[in-house]
Amino acid sequence: MPVTDEAIEKIKAMIVSGELRPGSKLPKEVDLAERLGLSRNSLREAVKALSLIRVLDVRQGDGTYVTSLEPHLLLDALGFVVDFHQDDTVLEFLEVRRILEPAAAALAARTMSDEDIAALDELLSRLTGDVSLEELIDNDLEFHRRLAAGSGNKVLGSLIDGLSGPTARARIWRGLTEEGAVEHTRQQHRAILDAVAARRPDAAQAWMTIHIGGVEQWLRGTVGEAGSVLG
Repeated sequence: MPVTDEAIEKIKAMIVSGELRPGSKLPKEVDLAERLGLSRNSLREAVKALSLIRVLDVRQGDGTYVTSLEPHLLLDALGFVVDFHQDDTVLEFLEVRRILEPAAAALAARTMSDEDIAALDELLSRLTGDVSLEELIDNDLEFHRRLAAGSGNKVLGSLIDGLSGPTARARIWRGLTEEGAVEHTRQQHRAILDAVAARRPDAAQAWMTIHIGGVEQWLRGTVGEAGSVLG
């Protein structure tokens, strides 16, 4: 095993065992290196790698700390990875969203607070007849983000949020080229929210499947043209 990988595994073991907990400060570099039987250089490289994926937080002049290890932090790197994928894989991201988001909508119908549902209703009310495509896409992204958060599952919410980037570009192109796409989005978002507000998980799940599936079906039929424009 390369020495840097070994250093990463040893720090990970300290966190998993509970020896280092969220928010804990790591021992001084020289002490930790000696304790783990590592060179200071390999330890330094391991700390750098773990800070990039938000496991560790290096604070200049203060020391190195374990982060909160909250899902939104650890899955933040997902968005970074997603951005490297070309648009010829956007269908795969839509397929994953079609699996995850209906489940999130069903959970939201069970657990989302009345206050958050009212706030989501207010968000949809901003979509007036003369709304621009840019405003529609911003509203769309925020709707999906809030609904995923309303599932009460932080991991699920973070996964969905991280997958939004590439598929947002597909929705922009659909809004520009398909007649009635903007109104369809409005109607389907309203149907999803009404099902959530009525505490009907099955209906919320079904409407979300229709909503994501519609974008996926459209893109499958126009993937050649969309790929040239979205790239």
